[in-house]
Amino acid sequence: MIHIRVAAFAVMVAIAAGPAMAAQISYFDVVKGAHPHDVAPAPDGTVWYTAQHQGALGVLDPKTGAVTQVPLGKDSAPHGVIVGPDHAAWITDGGQNAIVRYDAASKTVKVFPLPKDHANANLNTATFDGKGILWFTGQNGVHGRVDPATGKVEAWKSPKGVGPYGITTTPNGDVWYASLAGDHIAKIDTVSGDALMIQPPKAGVGPRRIWSDSKGLLWVSFWNSGEVGRYDPLARTWRVWKLPDADNGCYAVFVDDKDKVWLSDWNANAIVRFDPVTEKFERFPSNRRRADVRQMLGRPGEMWGAESGTDRLVVIRD
Repeated sequence: MIHIRVAAFAVMVAIAAGPAMAAQISYFDVVKGAHPHDVAPAPDGTVWYTAQHQGALGVLDPKTGAVTQVPLGKDSAPHGVIVGPDHAAWITDGGQNAIVRYDAASKTVKVFPLPKDHANANLNTATFDGKGILWFTGQNGVHGRVDPATGKVEAWKSPKGVGPYGITTTPNGDVWYASLAGDHIAKIDTVSGDALMIQPPKAGVGPRRIWSDSKGLLWVSFWNSGEVGRYDPLARTWRVWKLPDADNGCYAVFVDDKDKVWLSDWNANAIVRFDPVTEKFERFPSNRRRADVRQMLGRPGEMWGAESGTDRLVVIRD
C-alpha cells in the first residue's frame, strides 16, 4: 500500500441560476499521473477512485486531503469502481481482464478473472442487481456477472458487438446498459444473460452512460449529440433534452437522491445539473482546462466527479 499526502483542496463558490442557491465546489489533488477515471463515495466517509494509469485504487480522506493508493495487481488498469452491498469496493479492471474486490476493513484485494473465452473484454462499469449479483460491461462486446457468494464469473457476447459502456440497476432490480459504439441501450435478462436492445430516439446519438432515477426512469448521456435522453421502460417512450450550446460531448450521467440529473459536458469543461421538473440546466465549470470528467457518483448533499485530465477529484455540495 502506498501512502501519499497531497496538497489541500481549493474551494470556489458557484451561484446557481434562478433562486438564490449557492453550491460549494471543492477540488482535491490526487497522485500526479493517476488519471482518475471513476469515483465512488465510500461508506466510511472517504472517497474511492480508480487510478487507471497507475494500476491502483485511490482512497481520499476529504477531511485532511490525504491520499492512499492500493496496488491492484500486475498489469492492472482499473476503469470503474462502485460500493457493493458488502461495503467493499468493486472494480472493473481492463488491464487484468477481471473484476477486483477491495475490502477496506481487512485491506485485502481479491481478483475474479473473466472466462478465458472472453479475453480482452475492455471492462468498463459495474452494478449490483437486487439479489447481490454484480453485472458488468466490456467495450469489446461483452456483458457478464459475478456471484460474490461463489466467485463464479460468467460472460456473454453482447448484441451488435463492441460498445457496452455504462450500466445501472433500477429500484425493482432490472439491469440496463448503454452501448456507445452499438448505439442502443439494452435490458439484461438476469436469469439467462440475454440482452434485449432498445433503439435510441434517433440514430447516431452514442449512448455512453446510463442511470436510473427513483421511479425506474432511465437517464442516458448521448455523447455524439450533446443531449440527455430519458427512457420510460413501462411506456416505452423517449424524451430528449439538449445541453446548452452543446453539439456533442455529453459523457457522464448520475441521478442524485432528489432525482436531479448530473451530467458532464466536455466541450463546456463543466458539470451540469438538470432539473426534470423545471427542465432547467445549471452549469458548474471547472477552474482548470480539460477537466474531462468521465463519471460521477454521489451521496446525500454531495456530488463527486473524477477530473481525469487534471488529476483531481471534485465535489459539489449544496
